[in-house]
Amino acid sequence: MAVEAIWNGTIIARAEKTLMVEGNHYFPRSSLNEASLVQSDTTTVCPWKGTAHYYTIETGGERNVDAAWYYPEPKEKAAQIKDHVAFWKGVVIREC
Repeated sequence: MAVEAIWNGTIIARAEKTLMVEGNHYFPRSSLNEASLVQSDTTTVCPWKGTAHYYTIETGGERNVDAAWYYPEPKEKAAQIKDHVAFWKGVVIREC
């Protein structure tokens, strides 16, 4: 069963397998529609995962600011999410 991340009618990511961490699907980078993602300057820090970096989603002439995040250098306990991206802010995650 595949999992998709959809925003504004566009599939942003589709993967046969995601990693679940704290209730969020982390999609492999290879599953992303990179044309819809714009690097953001925003970062946040999680005590056990490390520093998160963000993407703004742009599709259909609309923007969803900082709606995707990833950990380029996760801490050891979160090493499995390296090269994975998660979504929020109205991005619909569905199994298909």
